[in-house]
Amino acid sequence: MSAGRVVLDSYALLAFLRGEPGEEKVATLLERAGVRDEPVHMTEVNYAEVKYIVVRKGGKERWEEIAGELPALPIEFHPASRALAEVAADLKSRYKLSLADAFAAALAREKKAQLVTGDREFHALEKEIKITWLADT
Repeated sequence: MSAGRVVLDSYALLAFLRGEPGEEKVATLLERAGVRDEPVHMTEVNYAEVKYIVVRKGGKERWEEIAGELPALPIEFHPASRALAEVAADLKSRYKLSLADAFAAALAREKKAQLVTGDREFHALEKEIKITWLADT
């Protein structure tokens, strides 16, 4: 998996942060992105999802630790622009996706990038965007 043109969804970043299955693939991807000075991409909507899951499951202190480490990672966060929201809404209207997942897919489409995930919701989009799975799904 190359580091160029990659979008992480919440599932991928959480796997990395929490040492879950797929952690090594994401770590390798982030390492390559840092070496090549080509950051991976993520929407701020997915960032919000990561934060609320970490706070809910690990508490505010755990989030503060993670928030302090995130700036060192080669991840470029993208705002939920109107154009991105249009694509996300279109995808959500046609597929059974969470709103955050729709934004991740929209960013992957916009960037012509592969989406890195382990979230089975994305199976329906395999003909629309390139997906790199963290594990056999």
